[in-house]
Amino acid sequence: MLCRVESYSGSRLHERPRRFTWQETWLEIDRIVEQWLTPSSYCFKVKVEDRVYQLEYHKARDAWEVELTRP
Repeated sequence: MLCRVESYSGSRLHERPRRFTWQETWLEIDRIVEQWLTPSSYCFKVKVEDRVYQLEYHKARDAWEVELTRP
């Protein structure tokens, strides 16, 4: 599902997400559980309250996607 993300950009663009939209509601990220890079995207597993989401930024499309995952 496409979403909007506010992120910190330091040494690279979208270095660390801070909050994102889920079903049109902004959610504040409590912590980043895991992060990794692929050739085409930046991926983050983040914790918000008692749920875990996966955020993926697609560089070529300049778009974010979010998915609810299991902890």
